[in-house]
Amino acid sequence: KEIRKRLKPMNSLTNMDAAEKIVYLEMLDYNERHAQRVVPGFGMEPVKKKLLELFESRYPSVPTPDEA
Repeated sequence: KEIRKRLKPMNSLTNMDAAEKIVYLEMLDYNERHAQRVVPGFGMEPVKKKLLELFESRYPSVPTPDEA
């Protein structure tokens, strides 16, 4: 929706690179605007800890060369 809203006034773009650049910049802006949003319920500490445990059990951390 955000991308369509941004591209609609620009009926004629010079090339595909111009469209890709607009989409890229729009996504950067969108991510910055919504980076601090937290889905209700997921911001509580017990939930964060449980999600971290589940994530670590499914995707164990690979030690970096500095940790070894």
